[in-house]
Formats: sequence, structure tokens, C-alpha cells
Amino acid sequence: MKNNKLVIVVSGPSGAGKSTILKSLPEEEFYFSVSHTTRSPRPGEVHGKHYYFVSEAEFLKMIENHEFLEWVKVYDTYYGTAKSEVEKAFSQNKHLVLDIEVVGATRLKSFFGKNAVFIFIAPPDLDTLKHRLVSRGTEDEEKIKKRLERAKTELLFASWFDYVIVNKEIDESIKEFFSIIKAESLKPFRNPDFASILETL
Repeated sequence: MKNNKLVIVVSGPSGAGKSTILKSLPEEEFYFSVSHTTRSPRPGEVHGKHYYFVSEAEFLKMIENHEFLEWVKVYDTYYGTAKSEVEKAFSQNKHLVLDIEVVGATRLKSFFGKNAVFIFIAPPDLDTLKHRLVSRGTEDEEKIKKRLERAKTELLFASWFDYVIVNKEIDESIKEFFSIIKAESLKPFRNPDFASILETL
């Protein structure tokens, strides 16, 4: 990848606050990768904006055609990131943001290398996470129980990421997120101003 744009891979338990944090990023600077999924849309979700909602047959066909950068099956649902999303972001000269499941995130490390920044969003505790999931009103008690169990496993992956934001208070978490982006943009191999100086030597 020959540009100085960031690839920002964001992950964490469902209900940790990933989507809320990412909504604060300006669309003129960030391209939000839209994942494919075989689950049904939740109330208010729009095809092509929140997810590409496809049938299991369509998803499996895309796997067969090697169209995914990564994909994973969680419970009985498939999720995947199409390779075309990377091309869309860089063709628009924007930072690429991928909000994906923890296992999928770990699979991208070898593909992107140092070009990607891996950020884990964690809840302050499991009780808070449960409250957030219940407040959504989109899942029954059994599904919430499964998500909480999965969250325990996902939290064990946190140390694998470059950064961890513990989302206690959303405004502070957003500030921390932007601080990470600023710091990463100033690294020598990404900083265009520094590159210009080197060209004069």
C-alpha cells in the first residue's frame, strides 16, 4: 500500500460501544467498510449502509470465489469483509475503518502488517455490558447470555491489539480514539510532511 492513509481495525464484544464511537468519525475523511452478513437486519438497519444482508448461499458463493479479505461464522451467522471494500477506501483517498469480530481482526494482521492499527473497545465490566445489551431490546435472554459468554473469550484477545479503550464514558472514549489516530498519523512512515523533508536531503 503506497499511501499514508490508515487502516483502522476495530473490534470488541457486542455492546462495548464500537458503533457509537465510530459514528463520531467524519465521513469525508474515513471510509467505513460495510461487512456482509447472513443475519437478518435489526430495526433501523439499512442494506448497504450497516451491512450487506445476504443469504447463506450467496455468502458461501463469495467464499468459493475468494471475494473475502476475512470471514468468520459466529453461532449460526456468517460475517465477512469483502476485498472490494479496501479498494473503495483507497480510491477515495480516505482512511479505511473496519469494525469486525475479534477472530476476523486477528486474521488481518498478516495481510495489512504495519499499515493497520488494531484497536480493541472493551466495556468497563460485564454487568455494564449486559445492561447495554438488554437496553437494545433486539435479542432474547438466551442470545444475550451467549454474547456475554463470548465476551469473556473476546476480552482475552485484547492484549493482542495495539490499543485498548475501556469505554466507561463515551465522550472520553471518543477523545482517546482520536488521540490514537493522531499519534499513528505522525509515525515517520506515514507523516507526509516528514517525507517531504527527507526528499530534500
